[in-house]
Order: sequence, then structure tokens, then C-alpha cells
Amino acid sequence: MEHHQADLVIVGGGLGAVAAARAATRLGRTAIIATPGDWLGGQLTEQGVPPDEHPWIETETISAGYRELRERIRDHYRRHYPLTDEARADERLNPGGGWVSQLCHEPRVAAVVLEEVLAPAIESGQLAVLRNCSPVTVTRSADTVRSVTVKDDAGMLHELTGHFVLDATELGDLLALGDIPHVIGAESREQTGELHALEHPDPRDQQAITWCAAVEYRPGESHVVDRPAGYERWRDTLDPRWPGSQLSWTDVHPITLEDRYQPLFVGEPEAAVHRDDRDLWHFRRILARSKFDSSYTGGEITLINWPHTDYWGLPLLGVSEEVRKKALDESRDLTLSFIHWMQTEAPRSDGGHGYPELRLRGDVLGTDDGLAREPYIRESRRIKALFTVTEAHIGCEMRGEGAGSELFPDSVGIGHYRIDLHPSTSGRNYVDISCFPFQIPLGALVPIGTVNLLAANKNIGTTHITNGAYRLHPVEWSIGEAAGALAAHCLSSTLTPAQVRESAPDLRRFQDTLTSELGIPLAWPDEIRRTGKPDAPARRPVR
Repeated sequence: MEHHQADLVIVGGGLGAVAAARAATRLGRTAIIATPGDWLGGQLTEQGVPPDEHPWIETETISAGYRELRERIRDHYRRHYPLTDEARADERLNPGGGWVSQLCHEPRVAAVVLEEVLAPAIESGQLAVLRNCSPVTVTRSADTVRSVTVKDDAGMLHELTGHFVLDATELGDLLALGDIPHVIGAESREQTGELHALEHPDPRDQQAITWCAAVEYRPGESHVVDRPAGYERWRDTLDPRWPGSQLSWTDVHPITLEDRYQPLFVGEPEAAVHRDDRDLWHFRRILARSKFDSSYTGGEITLINWPHTDYWGLPLLGVSEEVRKKALDESRDLTLSFIHWMQTEAPRSDGGHGYPELRLRGDVLGTDDGLAREPYIRESRRIKALFTVTEAHIGCEMRGEGAGSELFPDSVGIGHYRIDLHPSTSGRNYVDISCFPFQIPLGALVPIGTVNLLAANKNIGTTHITNGAYRLHPVEWSIGEAAGALAAHCLSSTLTPAQVRESAPDLRRFQDTLTSELGIPLAWPDEIRRTGKPDAPARRPVR
């Protein structure tokens, strides 16, 4: 067994992990990241999801670190791609022109950029990154996590020790391994007081996962994939909450739950692909031909992360490894089946059936098969925290028009997203409701029962309901950034996270560090917090 030691042990490789390492090393601390894959970035890279962000993302009301990440991605395209002069000069360059985000781009580009973000810390020796390593054991002594052991792809064990341990995994793995008090699935209305909570708690009520894929449109060509083993099942199975088969252009509107028809293209494909229609092709398009000059020989590329590929058959949490593996295999099979259906049976916008000209593009996802490296995870185990954010703190309906979100005196960051829950593995349909722009309270990062473990991903102290608003890219970044900075502050002050929160003077010192040294805003302008209305109408994607 190899031994590794640093001030911070960060397990997981998503945006929270990267932001935590960046913050801690900038504050003078050392860190180790142990990530299960090759790429850093989690949902942004390995899971293949362009950044889903709030309407103010292009303003100063975001973390300086997240702003740097977004601008580095744009600069990568300006330096290395044959952009048109107009696209190159566009301060708000959107390489894909997708309407889900103001910055739709290839996952592989984000993976390169995240390496650049951490390069100074790696080169200085402050940060080590262990790749292809998954946690297998957590050693505790009373309320202190002593070590985390991870196993690499070759079967070698690595024992990681540090003053602080951050769980930045996609499913909150350290919480289960370390017997840290946590919640799985949905709480009841009696437990949380939430308007949209279930009548009874249900651990199996976990959001659908999605195995994303990338496809290119190649007119006149045929790239039909083999028929997947479960194709007939997905084509012929009807779910009572869905208007028909998932292999269809018809799905459910997430807010109204009414049937909705969303085709791949609006109109003739060769013309539609170059427009900006509100169809599935343009929803998550990551390369738009119009952004590149005549030397560009590639085609348009979009990412498949649509309601039709949501997998809600089996949960990932609270089940055996055998059941989890079956769920992952079935999720992949569903996505491949939808692709085969699009290529062979789907109604075409110009008449006939099938788009054989759709070609899987695994290279933009770092795979050979065209699917993402990992499934898109929307829900994790969640810590039982010093403070739990509920719908009563952020929900528009519960708080009332103009009330705004709750003001948290221990704020360590801000974020905004609708409370957006996808169909669940227990049979519940979408829960998609408005919430106000919110703060991230320090208390939600700190689990009860331990003094040196912090949550740094979707595993913070939220409920099943509020997790739907705290789980997207910029919020995950801010959670990780705050956790890394908090660990660094505690090491300098010799206080525990709970003590920092309880001491008004020290809390102010920590918050001053966040704002002055890391450029992290802690509060929304009041007019935004109270209304949640941008200057222009916000787009309403399905995530």
C-alpha cells in the first residue's frame, strides 16, 4: 500500500473537487485529489453535460474562479479553432450556440482547461492528482476521519491522510464508507415541512440518471449503430406517467406535465441544422458550423441529454452492487436504443423515417463508443448537516411573491436554479418549481458527528426537494470552493468548521477571505434576490 499525505484529502474529481483544490492551494495549503476517472470535471466533462447556469452568469455576480473557468474555455477555442472573425471577437462566444447555456462546448475542451486551472498548484508541489482511484474504506477515530483508502485500476491501494477530508464524490461515497449520518431519497412533509415533499419518506425516490452521448450530423452518410439488446423493451414499454414509449419525439413538459412534441429538427434537416430553432438538435449543440470559417471540415455536433434518455428503472443508492451495475447497464442500453431509433425509425421532419446520417462522436467525450465516460448523476447521498436548506428557505410558492430567499448569516457563496427534479425511480414524475436566487450556508457543508469532513458536491445539507436547485455546475463549483477555503481557514485558525460558524468574529474573518482573496460573492443584489427576474426572459431548458 502506498501512503500519501496533505493538508486536504479531496475524494472525487468533479467541479467541486477542482474548485476546492484551487481555493485551498491559493490559500497556501496542500491537497490531494483522488478521482475515479482520467478527466477532471465530473458533470462538465466525464458526464457530458454543458454548463446549466442562471441568467446572471455573464455578470459580476459570480465567483471569480468560475468566471475564470468559463473565459479559459472560450480562449481555448479562440487559440486553437478556425473561428470566423465575428465569432473570435465575440466576448460571449458560444461555440455550440446551444440554447441550454450561454456557453455550450465540447467536454474534452473543458477537461483540458481544468488541467490548466490546476497546473500551477501541481507544478509547485502543492497538489497531487491520483487518477482512476475509487474509495474503498474510510477509517475513523470517534469524530475524526483518520484516512481514506482508494484503489486504482491496477488493484493497488493508496492510503490518504490529511487534516481535512472533503467528500466530492458524485454519490457521496465517503458518507456510506465512513458511516457519516446521511439521507437517501426523499424526506416526508412531516420531516421537512416542505410544500412539495412526499407524504411519507421514500429512500427509493431518487432522480433519474442519464447516459449522455454526442452525435454529429453528416448529410448523405449512414452511421447506423447495431440494434441494442434491449431495443424492443424500450420501444414497446409504456410508463403510466409518460405519454408513450421513450423512443419517441413526445415527452412530458416538466412544469405542466402535459404531453409535448419535440422533434430533432424543425423543417428540412440540411437547412434546419444551420438555424437556431428551438428543437432538440439546437438544445445542447456544442459545435455550430456557423462559428467556424471555410477551413473547418467538421460537422455540427450536439449532446443527447434529453427526457427521452432519462433512466428511472432502478436506483443507484441503497442497493447492492449487482443492482447498481444493472441500472448502469440499462441506462447505457436506453441511450443506445434511442440513438438506433433516431437513425432507423424516428419520424423525419422532411418525411419518411430515420436519420442514418447521425454519427456517434465519442472523441469529444473521450470514448470509443460515443457515449459519455460516466452517467449524469443528479442526486447523491446528502449529509445530515448542522443546517439543512429546505423549500421554505428558497421556494417562491412557500415564501410568497417578492419575499426573496432566506438570508443566511453564514453565507459562503450564492447560486440560482429552479427546483428541478426529474422523474424518479419510485414512480414520481417531474417536480419543477420556481425558487429565488439563494445563498449557500456554511452550516450545510458540515455534517453532524465529524469535525474534519466536509461535503463538496451535491451531498450537502439540502433536502430531496432543494437538491434540485443546488446540483448544477456553478453551484457545485461554489460549494467546493467554499469547502476548500473553509478547510484552509480552519487549519490557520485551529478552529473546527462548527466553531467558525458559531463565532461571529471568526465567521466574518473567513467571509472576508472568501470575498477579498478568492473573489466569491456572498449575497445577491436585493432586487435580484427578491424577484429572481433577469433583465431578459430566462430560457427554460430541461436538464
